[in-house]
Amino acid sequence: MEGKLDALQANLGYRFKDETLLKTALTHSSYANEKGVTCNERLEFLGDAVLGFISANYFFNNFSYPEGELTKHRAARVCENALCVFAQELDIGSALFLGKGEERMDGRHKPSMLADAFEAVLAAVYLDGGIEEASKIALRFVARHDELDKTGDYKTALQEVVQRNPEEHVEYVLVDESGPAHDKHFAVEVRLNSNVIGRGEGKSKKLAEQMAAKEALSLMGIVK
Repeated sequence: MEGKLDALQANLGYRFKDETLLKTALTHSSYANEKGVTCNERLEFLGDAVLGFISANYFFNNFSYPEGELTKHRAARVCENALCVFAQELDIGSALFLGKGEERMDGRHKPSMLADAFEAVLAAVYLDGGIEEASKIALRFVARHDELDKTGDYKTALQEVVQRNPEEHVEYVLVDESGPAHDKHFAVEVRLNSNVIGRGEGKSKKLAEQMAAKEALSLMGIVK
């Protein structure tokens, strides 16, 4: 398990001074009940507040949305589905301490469990390194996903164009991946019937795919 903890810290881009905080953040109640140790529920509570503050501060300082829009955008970033994706990208699931029952029930892949663990890990970083370190991690996801929102859904637009000809087939191919675990850079090609029609780059594969689709649409004269 020490190897999993080291890998997670590499993915976070943060090395804990007090690694027991990280272990507690990864300890599900099922494991805690079996072993008589502290579970991550209190850290989850704190992490929810920390993430809420960081995301609210980000939107307040970077956008002139009215209060209702600010609330909507923040809620989209801290919902269970979003946090589950964040946790999956960090590979938190593989480092969780689970009880035997949860292990048998594939608890490492449960969305609710992963979302809770992400909040707990964020709280552990906050307690260990302060709000600045916690913000660095949270904003990697919050700000990046907002960047994706701004680009528009070019993949769907491209798919709609291609579907006009049922025999056409579009696929996205990862052609390059570089950078450390906490600061990855991806390059993707979009291919139409194996022919490259666009290339995109970004901090996530999803964003790189969108950029590739945008380039393809631009070459078709559909977007600028």
